[in-house]
Amino acid sequence: MNALLQARQAYSAASAPIRTPRNMEYEVLSRITHRMHNAAKRGNAGFSTLVEALHENNRLWGILAVDVADSANSLPADLRGRLFYLAEFTQVHTSKVLRREASVRPLLEINTAVLRGLRNGGSAA
Repeated sequence: MNALLQARQAYSAASAPIRTPRNMEYEVLSRITHRMHNAAKRGNAGFSTLVEALHENNRLWGILAVDVADSANSLPADLRGRLFYLAEFTQVHTSKVLRREASVRPLLEINTAVLRGLRNGGSAA
C-alpha cells in the first residue's frame, strides 16, 4: 500500500461533512416536504403515500413543538411562539387534509418557509 493511498484512507472520514442539528432538521423537513408534494401531485392515486408523509410531518412538528416549548430552548421567545403556533396549525390542518376538506398546499408552504430559514442561517428548533 503506498503512502498516498494510506493518507486518503486515514483522512477520508475527516473530509465527511459535519452534520449539525440544523443540517439534520433541514434534511428531515426537506425529505418529508418532498414526499408530501410528490404524493399530492398524484391526486387520489397518491393519497396513501400522502397519509404516510402527513403522519411523518405531524410527528416532526410535534417534536419541534416540544422543543420550542422547553424553557431551555435558546431561540428568542417570539420565534419560539411562532413555531409553536405553526405546529398547532399543522396538526389541525393535517386533520382537514386527511378528511379531504382542505388542500395540503398550506402545509407545503409552511415547510418550505422553514426550510428557507434553515438554509439562510435561521433555526427551526
